[in-house]
Amino acid sequence: MKIVCDSSGDLYTFDGIDFTSVPLKIVTVEQEYVDDGSLDVEAMVNAMYTYKGKSGTACPGIGDWMDAFDGEDLIFAVTISSNLSGSYNAAVAAAEQYMQEHKGSRVFVVDSLSAGPGLRILVDKIASYKDSNLSGEEIYAAVKKYQQNTETVFSLESLKNLANNGRVSQTSAVLAGIIGIRVIGEALNGRLEVLEKVRGEKKAIAAVLRVLKNKGYRGGKIIMHHCFNENFAMSLKELITEEFAGAEVIIGKTNGLCSFYAERGGIIMCCECGKMEA
Repeated sequence: MKIVCDSSGDLYTFDGIDFTSVPLKIVTVEQEYVDDGSLDVEAMVNAMYTYKGKSGTACPGIGDWMDAFDGEDLIFAVTISSNLSGSYNAAVAAAEQYMQEHKGSRVFVVDSLSAGPGLRILVDKIASYKDSNLSGEEIYAAVKKYQQNTETVFSLESLKNLANNGRVSQTSAVLAGIIGIRVIGEALNGRLEVLEKVRGEKKAIAAVLRVLKNKGYRGGKIIMHHCFNENFAMSLKELITEEFAGAEVIIGKTNGLCSFYAERGGIIMCCECGKMEA
């Protein structure tokens, strides 16, 4: 088994399994940032904070996915939401071409309908089947069923880059730009939706926990990535583990693509909600 994930998953390596990350790019008039593990993420975030020109992102092409698949017979590809990027469509086209050229191989493409931790939690689930006797089709079906009980929630201090690239409304971005205001939202069917606007970190942490509960969180696994805001992430983790004994909360950092959209201070998390099955 091999897992291939585009770099919106904030993963460049994955222990214990054959894994490849396919980079997305952050592009400005002046510079191109390749999200390949060598990127100085903090320097990029700082540069984008003061940058006034046009910026955007570029997804991997079919050839990039083909190169990542090369040499393997059972492959699972996980992509950023198809409603946010063309990465999924490129991966699907590459999978079809790869299977035509490599008879007997199987490539399963999973649309995460999310970003960051939303990909990571699916990669973890796929990897858990590495030594099972299940077929590729059975693993894919199990992962898609698991995905139905996961939820992505975010807390952001700025929506500037999301709004400039048409991911959220300019009205929401203006409100988030007011000092001290944090926006709490979700990934709904792969699209970003704003749920609440609160002032101050304590209210933001309480709002995130309230949203998680409303979505059916009862103490399952949470993967939380932060953009240079470890204190917020640790405070939220402490609140979650105090209320839900045995909750597994994994904290990581956003890398290039997710840092571009989350911006400094942003938090993205994906959690197991409702009744989870093995």
